[in-house]
Amino acid sequence: MIKYILVLLLAFPFTACTRDLSPDTYSVGAVGQANRTMRGTIVNVREVNIQGNQTGIGGLSGAAGGAVAGSAIGNGGRSNALGAIGGAVIGGIAGAVIEEGTTSQKGLEYVIETENDNLITVVQGLTPSLSKKQKILVIYGNPTRVIPDTK
Repeated sequence: MIKYILVLLLAFPFTACTRDLSPDTYSVGAVGQANRTMRGTIVNVREVNIQGNQTGIGGLSGAAGGAVAGSAIGNGGRSNALGAIGGAVIGGIAGAVIEEGTTSQKGLEYVIETENDNLITVVQGLTPSLSKKQKILVIYGNPTRVIPDTK
């Protein structure tokens, strides 16, 4: 029973790795930095898929959990070792796939015509949802943000 609990604990640390794509969230390092802002109008909006992370944490966690679970197979040294190796390989592959799947997100791609008649494209999270022809502000930085222009 303890082995199964260990497998669960090792398998889920990577699920908290999803990046916050909201324009309302700032990192500590971004506080106090001045960014250039430009007015614009949204000319097109579409939903896009944002590919998940591949940090290796999922694969490593899956491999560790798979090795623990696989070592319980068999009733002797050699069969336990082979089970651990097989479990590590299968768990590593499964963990990597699960990490990417759990960190994938939907987002919105905004094509914006700026006040100086240039077109730029910015992808961010689903909220706030902005609409075509809406007046917006583009806040350049890392990441660049698009917010409603309330003027």
